[in-house]
This record gives sequence, structure tokens and C-alpha cells, in this order.
Amino acid sequence: MSKKEQFLKEISDGYLFEGADIILGGAMLDGEVMTDTLVKLPLETLNRHGLIAGATGSGKTKTLQIIAEQLSSKSVPVLLMDIKGDLSGIGVPSDGHPKIDERHEKIGFPFLPDSSPVEFLSLSDEKGARLRATVSEFGPVLFSKILDLNETQSGIVAVVFKYCDDQKLPLLDLKDFKKTIQYITGEGKEEIEKDYGRISTASTGAIMRRVVELEQQGADIFFGERSFDVEDLCRLDENGKGMVSVIRLTDIQDRPKLFSTFMLQMLAEIYATFPEEGDLEQPKLVIFIDEAHLVFEEASRALMDQIEAIVKLIRSKGVGLFFVTQNPADIPDDVLGQLGLKIQHALRAFTAKDRKAIKLASQNYPITEYYDVDQLLTELGIGEALVTALNDKGIPTPLVHTMLRAPQSRMDVLTKSEIDEILDGSRILKKYNEEIDRESAYELLNEKIEAFQEAEEQEKLKKQRDKARGGSRRRQKSTLETIVNSTTTRQIGRTIARELTRGLLGVLGVKQTRRRRRR
Repeated sequence: MSKKEQFLKEISDGYLFEGADIILGGAMLDGEVMTDTLVKLPLETLNRHGLIAGATGSGKTKTLQIIAEQLSSKSVPVLLMDIKGDLSGIGVPSDGHPKIDERHEKIGFPFLPDSSPVEFLSLSDEKGARLRATVSEFGPVLFSKILDLNETQSGIVAVVFKYCDDQKLPLLDLKDFKKTIQYITGEGKEEIEKDYGRISTASTGAIMRRVVELEQQGADIFFGERSFDVEDLCRLDENGKGMVSVIRLTDIQDRPKLFSTFMLQMLAEIYATFPEEGDLEQPKLVIFIDEAHLVFEEASRALMDQIEAIVKLIRSKGVGLFFVTQNPADIPDDVLGQLGLKIQHALRAFTAKDRKAIKLASQNYPITEYYDVDQLLTELGIGEALVTALNDKGIPTPLVHTMLRAPQSRMDVLTKSEIDEILDGSRILKKYNEEIDRESAYELLNEKIEAFQEAEEQEKLKKQRDKARGGSRRRQKSTLETIVNSTTTRQIGRTIARELTRGLLGVLGVKQTRRRRRR
């Protein structure tokens, strides 16, 4: 058997699956496309997560689009993180092109333009249904990890959450959290220390600075109501296609802290609310995280541990995660080891460091006698990739150089009017864009602080009045004493004078009486 015949047999056997599947493209050997030798992905293994990597301009975003639109057509809802703003085109059919027809003719697969139902979501000021979550939904552990707090500071955050729970103070947004910190270190300090122990003002100051840092990246927009219900990510349209939810993130590339905060919260919410599904015939939801390095590069060690734990566990919920990035080295090893599908586009070797990275990347793939992987990684054309997946039995498929099919939808952005048209037809836009600012910890604690300050003011006024009354009484007493003393003095004087007079008059009277008797 020749090398070509052996290759064709291995690829045909390795990528022949029963049931529904995703068609990626055609197999290649020695730079030639093997027509009618299709490279497929079994739908039932796409909750085992995946990686799409490659240099800028190598075609990885279009690969993402190819997989997402096929998942949608097979009734699998999809969530896309659109960092660069070039994924909105999935909502309209492709206009076609002679080069697309030429590519598909080589693959041996017809090109049929199509579109997917799209829902635009927003984490910032971009148009779309607003994504929000409350501080309470994060919980003290996750919220502390996002702020990268130490053990002492995390303990204070736990006290804040416990106090708000005990006092029935809704902890909805960051101003609620900040107001609670202000209260427990100010007017409510004695109350808190009595029930929960002493709290260090140095630690609360550090926590406040971390919250301000998060606010500066726009998190004040994200925290609040109405909370996004992750079940709204799992909808089908009237034709049974999975809804493709596109989160427009073009204005937060310079705010990685907000992006990683959002991603972790959403994954944690999905894991907490979705039921255990085990192995399904197809995923319940597939999430594509474009520019995935933004999730990891600003993450603390505690945050990384949380992400890694969720990646390992969320598969059992029927959810698949696909990380899209320039280099596999952007993904932590513990996460990379959990990925069942790997699609590697071209890497560029301009420096010794680049060549070392390419050598390391090549070691992530199964050993093959058909390709010099190190060299091929630098020679792949646009829309070509090395592919290995898990077959329907969970075994890695042979590594294959693949010419990828073209997306059935537009490979360009939608116009403003096209985006507005999709937004006008949204079933959830009005629900999540309604402004809600109900009474929460901020307002309730403000009332307590005002009542406390008013009581203090009343006490101060009372003391002033008492002091004033005390002075008046002292003055009255002094006057009375003066008067009394004056009267007493005069009375004593009169008494003495009277007694003296009586004495003198008595003597004089006796003498006068005797004189009259003698006469």
C-alpha cells in the first residue's frame, strides 16, 4: 500500500463517525487536497472543549464561524465572544465568491449560503441586550477572588455578605458593597464588632481600592439588575436552529479585568444552574471565547484555579468551551490538557523565541509519519489548519492537514442598519435593557446612617440645652443666695441692733423707773 493510500485509509477510518457531525473541510497531503476525503467532528464530543489557535490573519476566526454556524443548524445554541467585531456577519447568508466555489470544488463539498439566528448582547455601551449580575450572585468567595484579596480581606468580604444577609440588605451593585464597607467602619462599627468581631480599617481600605480599580474598568455597568438568565442562551428559533448569541466586546479590549470577571461569573452561573447531563448526543450549549488570552493574562492565581476547576467540571453539564487565541501557550497547561479538539492554524517564526514556541506547540499534537509538524506550522496557508479531535469513542483522531471549508454566512461585519434590524426583532432586548434600581443596601444603609447622624445631632443639641439650663440654674442660685445672704445679713443686723437696743433701752428704762419712784 502506497503512502497516499495508507493516508487516505487512516483519515477515512479516523474521521468516519456515526450520527450527526460537523464538516470542517478536506484532508491534505504534501500540499494537495484529497478530494472527497472529509475531515469531520462528531457532535457528541464537542462538549469536551477545544482550541483554535493561529497567528493574526491565518483564518482562526473564520474557523470559529464555520463550527458555530453548523452547530446552530443542528439545533445547538452558541455563545460567541466578539472581541474584534468581525463575527456579526454570521446573521446573514454569504454573498458567495468564485474563490469560495474553487475551494469547495477541491474539497468535494458543495457550497450553500446560509445564515444563523442571532441575538446581540452587550457588556458595555455597545448595542444589544445588557448582561448584568448582582454582587450577591457572585458570593463572597468568587467576589474575593476577582478582587485578588488576601485571607484577612476575604474574611471581611464574607462578613459584609453575612451582615447583608442577616439584615436583609440586598447587595446588588458596587455602590451597595462600598456603602456597606463604609457603614461597618463608621456608624455601624460597634454593631458589627459586637456580632462579627473586630474589623481592620487598613484591610477595608485595601478592599475599597480594589473595588475602585474594578469600577474604572467599567464593572459598575456590569453589576446590578436585571440579572441575565443563562437559560436565555439556550433558545432555539422558530425553525429549530440554535440561537447564536454574539456578545459585542469591541470596546473592552483594554479592560481585561472586566472581561475575565464576566467570563468567570457566567461560567460559574452556568455550572451552578444547569443540571447534570452526562454524555449527550449533542451539546446543550457551546461557548467560543475569542482572544482567550484576555481571560488569563490578568487573572490571579486564585482566579486561575477557579477557571480551571470550572473547565474541568462544566463538561458534565453538556457545555463545550472553545478557546480562540494566537498561540497555545496563551492557555494554561492545566486547561490545555482538558481540550479534546485542537485546530492549529499557521504560526510565524521570526525570532528564536518564536521557533521555540512552535516546537512546543507541535508537541501538543499526536505523532504522525505524514507531516513534519514543526515545519508545516510555519507553511500553512490562510484557511488551512492541522486538526485532531476526539472520535465518538473518545479516542484522538489522526492529525490531519486540512483545507477548511468557507463559512456559509458573510465573512464580514454587518452594517449599522442590519444590526438595528436584528435588534428590532429581539425577544429579550426590552427585558434586559429596562433600568432597575430598587431599594437595596445603599439606600437602606443611607437611611440608617442618616438616622444615626440625626440621633447624634439631637443628642448634641440636648447636651447644649442641658448645659444652657445648667448655667441658668447656677445663675439663679447665685442671685438667690445673694438675695438670701443679703436679707439674712440685714436680719441679723436688725436682730443685733434690736437686742442691743433692748439691752440699752432696758437699762435706760430701769434707771428712768427708779428716778420716777424717788420723786
